[in-house]
Amino acid sequence: MLAFPSTYTVGITSLGYQVVWAALASRGDLDVRRLFTDQGDPAHRHCDLFGLSLSWELDAPVLLDFLERQHIPLWSSERGERDPLVFGGGPVLTANPEPLAPFFDVLLLGDGELLLPAFIDAVQAHRGAPRAERLRALAAVPGVYVPALYAPRYSSDGQLLGVEPIGSGIPARVAKQTWRGNTLSHSMVITPEAAWPSIHMVEVVRSCPELCRFCLASYLTLPFRTPSLDDGLIPAVEKGLVATQRLGLLGASVTQHPQFADLLSWLDGDRFEDTRVSVSSVRAATVTPQLGRILARRGSKSLTIAIESGSERLRRVVNKKLESEEIFAAARYAKEGGLSGLKLYGMAGLPSETNDDIEATTALLIALKGATPGLRLSLGVSSFVPKAHTPFQWEGVRPEAEKRLKLLAKRLQPKGIALRPESYGWSVIQALLSRSDRRLAAVIAAVRGNNNTLGGWKKAYRAVAAETPAPGSAPLPAWQEVIHASWSPDRVLPWDHLDAPLPKATLAGHHRDALAIGLTAAPAVMAAEGSP
Repeated sequence: MLAFPSTYTVGITSLGYQVVWAALASRGDLDVRRLFTDQGDPAHRHCDLFGLSLSWELDAPVLLDFLERQHIPLWSSERGERDPLVFGGGPVLTANPEPLAPFFDVLLLGDGELLLPAFIDAVQAHRGAPRAERLRALAAVPGVYVPALYAPRYSSDGQLLGVEPIGSGIPARVAKQTWRGNTLSHSMVITPEAAWPSIHMVEVVRSCPELCRFCLASYLTLPFRTPSLDDGLIPAVEKGLVATQRLGLLGASVTQHPQFADLLSWLDGDRFEDTRVSVSSVRAATVTPQLGRILARRGSKSLTIAIESGSERLRRVVNKKLESEEIFAAARYAKEGGLSGLKLYGMAGLPSETNDDIEATTALLIALKGATPGLRLSLGVSSFVPKAHTPFQWEGVRPEAEKRLKLLAKRLQPKGIALRPESYGWSVIQALLSRSDRRLAAVIAAVRGNNNTLGGWKKAYRAVAAETPAPGSAPLPAWQEVIHASWSPDRVLPWDHLDAPLPKATLAGHHRDALAIGLTAAPAVMAAEGSP
């Protein structure tokens, strides 16, 4: 059984989920059924494997709802020989699996192209063995993490000292696996019931070369990988256009594919006249007149760029290699090409941010509106959340972000610029899940189902913190310490035993570089002269 923690409409739109399902379903030795929160394929009489793909921290409690409905014990330690092995993967579990580790038997860290075949082969090779023996065998597979074979160790004052193997022959560290093949992923299911109806999605790039210091999608998935045009992208596009005339080009920075201009020229051909083409967020500096023109000709209405902040100083802090002039040029090219809207993404509460930086964002948007009259502008803005394996993993959520979201609304909405802020409260819970260790598992268990509310999370945290910890464990750390505190670079992190693309020392160096820039004085608020 392969589950997705949302409805069918959302889950079937997930390219990662589709690819995992197709990879498993293509094997002759497996019978794979899908499960969503609102529907699923007919259940097996007996399930040997129960898998979950997790790409967003806030979906974590849904796993426990699934397990309860399938009559599978929540805690891996309570499962017996007849219970399925519960496995999971995806960016959330690859970055920091520890808060959910007690619920999983097996976690797959990294790219499924490598992990899934090796994992299933090992499962089949030891299928008749006792559960404990099977788990030890799986732990020997590169990228496969078996939480029950590792135990956290705490100091007398409750600080995490490390997560270590509990016996001989277990790898001390587990490394994320990286697919380096010439092809990436594309849709395996095209349906009008998807959140993006009848779309064929093609992964144009994987990772991002820009290395914005908060970005999990960049740091966790390095190196930046690009399939070739003739052998990778064009065949992938052709497969889908047999069934649909809607194409989505996906990736953290699709326009930085070295042959992206050639791909656009190909899609500009007359044979694609009835094809609607859309792209995910693009780097502003790579927007060209050709991009705006071809996207408009192929049915797109708007373009999406991430600017993070209107403050050039703060963009340097986060390593956003973007000048204000490039933002104005992107807007101009979008309008001249025939697009009617420009969606921008930004953040509030970034390290070293001041109110002047927020004012710089509002000034930039207002100047941008004046420079491109008739172009519909919107700003999606989230609160900064620290992510494992990034240079800002040591930085906490800044409480002032909540007021700064309101300040952006106060400045921009009267000017006719749409603001789409994410919930600050849920960003706090996201940080709790991204920064915690195994002690959070009891809280997650308490908030499943109807208790999964902001108030439910805080109430559950207080209740678990008041309990006497189990032998060998420690009390929950203070809420403030996990979410809002800035941590020392020499602190032991819950994910330190898991190797990502860059070592901790390298991330610490990037963090020091950011702090050095952050100590410089914030610039004066940008005025309309920033407009070309």
